[in-house]
Amino acid sequence: MPRKTAEPESRSADKHRGSPDDANPGGKRSAAAFVPTTTSLRTLSAAAHECRGCDLYKAATQVVFGAGPKTARVMFVGEQPGDQEDREGAPFVGPAGALLDKALVDAGIPRDEVYVTNAVKHFKWEPRGKRRIHKKPNQLEINACRPWLDAEIDVVKPQVIVCLGATAAQALLGRSFKVTQNRGRFVKSALAPYVTATVHPSSLLRAPDDETRRAETRNFVEDLKKIAAVLTASARPRAA
Repeated sequence: MPRKTAEPESRSADKHRGSPDDANPGGKRSAAAFVPTTTSLRTLSAAAHECRGCDLYKAATQVVFGAGPKTARVMFVGEQPGDQEDREGAPFVGPAGALLDKALVDAGIPRDEVYVTNAVKHFKWEPRGKRRIHKKPNQLEINACRPWLDAEIDVVKPQVIVCLGATAAQALLGRSFKVTQNRGRFVKSALAPYVTATVHPSSLLRAPDDETRRAETRNFVEDLKKIAAVLTASARPRAA
């Protein structure tokens, strides 16, 4: 996945910083106090490293902020960084990220038009021997981290938002949203002109056999082709 693009900080950026007490008004945890008012992804990313909006930072190696150009037309939102992402400090750099990269090529979506991020910015895990195993973030942690995702959406202003998996979809589209019933469909949302959901690429890696994995990967690519079609149509010049 591409590295974060460097960009000048906004002169009007309000680089306020919160404290753990500010992040816990009335006992409700939130990252809101740590999110600066800015139009710079670089400023947001730097501020996220100081976030104490929930306790996930305590066990994580580092924050894993989104990556991609500010001009990206598509934003992919996953659940949370994994073990490799936590170690490298970048999203979608592990096996699931490699699968996503290939699917983007197969679907015809230019990689330089994509921004990738997660609903939760720290890796939540539990030990299993010497390994760190992914543990699903709870609703309080997802809610606490939501201000970062909202800030990314506000800055990038993507034409299409793609929720990868149930956690991301329910974080953005409501807890009643079911990816199994609505995958590949565009839904009305104030978040972006086009919003859709599909499976997380990590689910393809967990397929029980090669035949199932190939079939599910084809379905995943077909979902992405619908996004490519929207991008192509919107890029056409209007008729005189």
